[in-house]
Amino acid sequence: MNQPVLPDNPTLDSGALYSLLAAQHGDPFSLLGFHHNEKKGVLRVLRPDATSVRMVPKEASFGSPTLLSKTHPDGLFEVLFEGVTEKINYHLEITFHSGEKQVLEDPYRFERLLSSFDTHLFSEGQHWSLYERMGAHLCRVDGVDGCSFHVWAPNARRVSVVGDFNKWDGRIHTMRKLAECGIWEIFIPHLVEGTHYKFEVLNAEGHVVLKSDPFAFFSQNGIQTASLVFNLDRFRWHDNEWMEARRHRELLKEPISVYEVHLGSWKRKPEDQNRPLSYHELADELIPYVKKMGYTHLELMPVAEHPFEGSWGYQITGFYCPTSRHGNPDDFRYFVDKAHQAGLGIILDWVPGHFPKDLHGLSNFDGTSLYEHADPRQGEHNDWGTLIFNYGRNEVRNFLIANALFWLDQYHIDGLRVDAVASMLYLDYSRKPGEWIPNAHGGRENLDAIYFLKRFNEICYERFPGIMTIAEESTAWPSVSRPTYLGGLGFGFKWNMGWMHDFLKYMSKEPVFRRYHQGDITFSLIYAFHEHFMLVLSHDEVVHGKGSLLNKMPGDVWQKFANLRLFYAWMYAHPGKKLLFMGGEFGQWAEWNHNQSLDWHLLASESHDGLSRLVQHLNWLYRSEPALFDQDDSYAGFQWIDFHDADHSVVAFQRISAQGRVVVFVINATPVVREGYRVGVDSEGFYEEILNTDAQTYGGSNCGNCGGVWADGQSWQGRAKSLVLRLPPLAVVGLRWSPPTPASQVQEELDALAKTPTY
Repeated sequence: MNQPVLPDNPTLDSGALYSLLAAQHGDPFSLLGFHHNEKKGVLRVLRPDATSVRMVPKEASFGSPTLLSKTHPDGLFEVLFEGVTEKINYHLEITFHSGEKQVLEDPYRFERLLSSFDTHLFSEGQHWSLYERMGAHLCRVDGVDGCSFHVWAPNARRVSVVGDFNKWDGRIHTMRKLAECGIWEIFIPHLVEGTHYKFEVLNAEGHVVLKSDPFAFFSQNGIQTASLVFNLDRFRWHDNEWMEARRHRELLKEPISVYEVHLGSWKRKPEDQNRPLSYHELADELIPYVKKMGYTHLELMPVAEHPFEGSWGYQITGFYCPTSRHGNPDDFRYFVDKAHQAGLGIILDWVPGHFPKDLHGLSNFDGTSLYEHADPRQGEHNDWGTLIFNYGRNEVRNFLIANALFWLDQYHIDGLRVDAVASMLYLDYSRKPGEWIPNAHGGRENLDAIYFLKRFNEICYERFPGIMTIAEESTAWPSVSRPTYLGGLGFGFKWNMGWMHDFLKYMSKEPVFRRYHQGDITFSLIYAFHEHFMLVLSHDEVVHGKGSLLNKMPGDVWQKFANLRLFYAWMYAHPGKKLLFMGGEFGQWAEWNHNQSLDWHLLASESHDGLSRLVQHLNWLYRSEPALFDQDDSYAGFQWIDFHDADHSVVAFQRISAQGRVVVFVINATPVVREGYRVGVDSEGFYEEILNTDAQTYGGSNCGNCGGVWADGQSWQGRAKSLVLRLPPLAVVGLRWSPPTPASQVQEELDALAKTPTY
């Protein structure tokens, strides 16, 4: 039996002892725990919060429990063993200052956790399931339940896990550094789900800072910034049918109508301190509403954890955790699951372009510019007060791409809309001469960011067929939505910011002046098929003093609503997928305020309710009429009939499906009824009026064409036939062509009718 020997003095030299007790030692695993050679062994435990420590062997053959000697008043306990030639298995019985006793496993008796293959993939920037290793994971090691922790901080002098479980004392759970990759790790036995924690980092500058876990799955929000241990393996999905069908979808040829939402202000509970809805409440209220309105997708402004409400989620500190403002991660999964079961896709705003300078976040993480560029000419967004990711670093690209895959994998997200792509592509974005550094070729293009975006798109589409990536890109950068093998950036779609600016400019003009701005509404068709576009009226257009969409419209109240109805119908008739920000569907008067609910009481008004019904009808018409979506990216799907009548502010065009279905649209952008207005068409037959934004049910004057018109034989505007229409004021008329019934079919129907008995 091995006999313990209690040392009278610490067995460590003064340098090692000081660095250990001062929490400055970079390799505590080499000192703490049980160590032995061919002659003897030593067990060291550092517990500043303990009055005594007893070693309890798990095998009876090793001997009886042994009280360790307290060899330093700061909490170093030791015991020597003579003749020990192999590793021993033991518990620690610890008596704390409070008098409480606990039997615990020693975290320093466990071997390395992360494999060399994991570290190799991370170092080369290709560990796509990195979130399965980094951060906090409940697990079982050597038959012991607990939690593993991994964090990348290559230049830190020491990293510890701290929390309520160790009274936030960084001396107790100091981590092991894996020198080949700069990752620190530790397995802490007995920790359970819900444990609050942070990383205490002795950084390269010699300062001790508390950092939230960059890979945390759950986190506090606002001024409370602790990370929380969370088990992502518990939730059971019920959206198999949706996920399987998604793999085979051809989104370019499908209708996509997106309702953009800020979850914190869509609807609130004023009777409960004006709190936002929970994920479960949103599943019960938001999803049925969006389904009723006819949208195909919900786009959520960033749900990743962020401390400042006023950033709307665009200044993220917790890239891997949905905000706890509405519930826990499984609550958010419940929301996504319910959306899929209702037939709705979920798109997330994703923000890989920058991050805030909050001390608990990624900024200066280990005392160096780890995630960001060191040079402010490359590393700071002066407009936003944020930092720019260093896309040239393998580990940073891996962090971001793995994050995108994490949302697609763990949360079944159907699309990622990438924020502020233009700011990533250009080194001189919003910078004056001398404030930026050219690339290796002397140009302004950010070559590292370009490579990152291409790689991001390639990996996402490769691993998750059927999803979509969308670029918010406001410049003329070519081939944003073309495959990388054709020289593009690889996005599925690009926001059409040009269309939005031109059409808002036109619609804000008094109708009498619109004749001078005809080019604003025709220019978009010059480039409409150069990219796979999404037409957007997003949150950006209803903030910062820009006014609501309804308030941008000229004229009295009736004309404002008529103009907005015209604008929406024109948007749905124009080639491109669609997006509308919440509140726009019923004509919110006020600018969007993230701190309060939308003005739902407005729906009691006929005008607001009528606008809502129009949007609902537009979504239904858009989804049911292939001419409006299946050739969105081709000139074959669009033809101008006439755009020269600027004097009357009238334009006419037709949309054509791949199967030859035709819908003619005529827009009258003045408040004057145009009687007997002739429009050229290609074919004879009946043109059914399937849309009239002046209909009474939408709040209009009910001026129209009594359900449709027949084409006559007069050629007009270079076309063989023509229609004579009554154009309602400030309105869009849509007419679906039906070919004339052959005479033989007419005779057959008459014969059948004659044989029908009458009573």
